Amino acid sequence: MEHPMQKLNDLSRSLAPLKPDGTLIAVIEMSQSSWLVAGIVPGVERQPLKKLAADEIALLKLLHRWREEAEKAGRKIERIAVAFEAGRDGFWLARWLRTRGIEAHVIHASSVAVSREHRRADRPARHRAAQTRLSRLAARRA
Repeated sequence: MEHPMQKLNDLSRSLAPLKPDGTLIAVIEMSQSSWLVAGIVPGVERQPLKKLAADEIALLKLLHRWREEAEKAGRKIERIAVAFEAGRDGFWLARWLRTRGIEAHVIHASSVAVSREHRRADRPARHRAAQTRLSRLAARRA
């Protein structure tokens, strides 16, 4: 039986297994003026959703606050994973986060299924889109 050759730089797979009790997962829906951040915080039943100004320092503070919430709930966070679409802010933000110990995944926009019924999504639709991306990311990492 032949085994397919492994790709050396296969970025579609995570090299680290997902440990749900020790991984804080966040997805960011980015626009020019604001970022909508949804998260899965271990030990916290709700799935937080926060709108921020397009500011990397505010994002970092939010992620650290969610880490503290998880630790108050008795979970030790060993890994923070963030995902967002490539775009105006995608690649520089990924580099910036990685230098601060946060795993950043930049997703090509065409690989994200989005309803194209309306050209401009209303606020609840953006929230649903962020929640959907969060669920899909968690499912891919399981």
